[in-house]
Amino acid sequence: MDVIRIDPRTDPTWLALSQSYPSSVFNSPQWLRVLGDTYGFDVEAYVLLDADGRPLAGIPFCHIADIRGERIASLPFSDFSDPLVEEPAHWEILAGKLLEQGCPVHVRPLHNPIPNQDPRFVQVNRARWHGIDLDKDMDLIWQGFHSGARRAIRKAQRNGLVAYRAKSMGDLRTFFEMHRGVRKHKYRMLAQPYAFFQNIWRQFVEPGQGALMLVHRDEEILGGALFLEWQGTLYYKFNASAPGTLGLRPNDLVIWEGIHYAKAKGLTHFDFGLSDWDQEGLVRYKRKYATEEKTISFLRYTPEGEPCTPVEAVRELLPHLTQLFTDESVPDDITEAAGALLYRYFA
Repeated sequence: MDVIRIDPRTDPTWLALSQSYPSSVFNSPQWLRVLGDTYGFDVEAYVLLDADGRPLAGIPFCHIADIRGERIASLPFSDFSDPLVEEPAHWEILAGKLLEQGCPVHVRPLHNPIPNQDPRFVQVNRARWHGIDLDKDMDLIWQGFHSGARRAIRKAQRNGLVAYRAKSMGDLRTFFEMHRGVRKHKYRMLAQPYAFFQNIWRQFVEPGQGALMLVHRDEEILGGALFLEWQGTLYYKFNASAPGTLGLRPNDLVIWEGIHYAKAKGLTHFDFGLSDWDQEGLVRYKRKYATEEKTISFLRYTPEGEPCTPVEAVRELLPHLTQLFTDESVPDDITEAAGALLYRYFA
């Protein structure tokens, strides 16, 4: 067997491998192009070939070197990224290629248990993941929701809320500004660059592999969600709502309309994405809809030796800068510019 190093954004070997596995959208060439185009990362993959040159297994990664030091991430800014491996021996070979580069390595498996069994990696964090089985008729899906979820959807409909699919970059900009506001004013966090959302639009929405669903009433946009499609699954990637509108239940309506959209396209799963382990309110919310719950493991390999003092100082500085730029007194356009400048260093 041979190991080759390729650009998975363009190499047909990676596309063939990702389509032959039950891979996630975060393994897709489209998502990898979003990461590269937005942040300038060199996105690569190691692929294991059999004796006839056919791909057996693979792992995508970004080798990052910046003011935070040198590190390998598989993959940055992705809810999870399972390696495309079925055999522990294949993982051993591919992981070895990453580790031999002599810098910290971060991986985020969810569905694939093999990396968790590797003693070279330590779990440094974890998150919750939820999903919905859509391989049944709509009545059964509806009855599977918690009664509180059904009441919320009916309330949104009684309040005159209507969902529609966005058609323009203008709609995307409106959604981004809601998203930026939630990140800043509710969580005191920076939003990813607007260019990130523009690249998602180009890679997924324009080719018909995703949708931005917005909810409005009397022509006022109250909320929305950005959905991505890959291998029979609809991914609920980002959501946002306007201030003071949660009582009207726009988020519940957009989930229900997203499920209708998925069923109309013949998709069989709904991926609710990542929730931080301590976000109990968000976890309870997703449990009202979800039929599956799993743990995303944040695994890290650390080579011998400690990071130098300047690298540690930068890591400690970033949270302070975030608090500074998300203060209520800071104009939103300055907060947005700070996110565009600093977000890549959170990888």
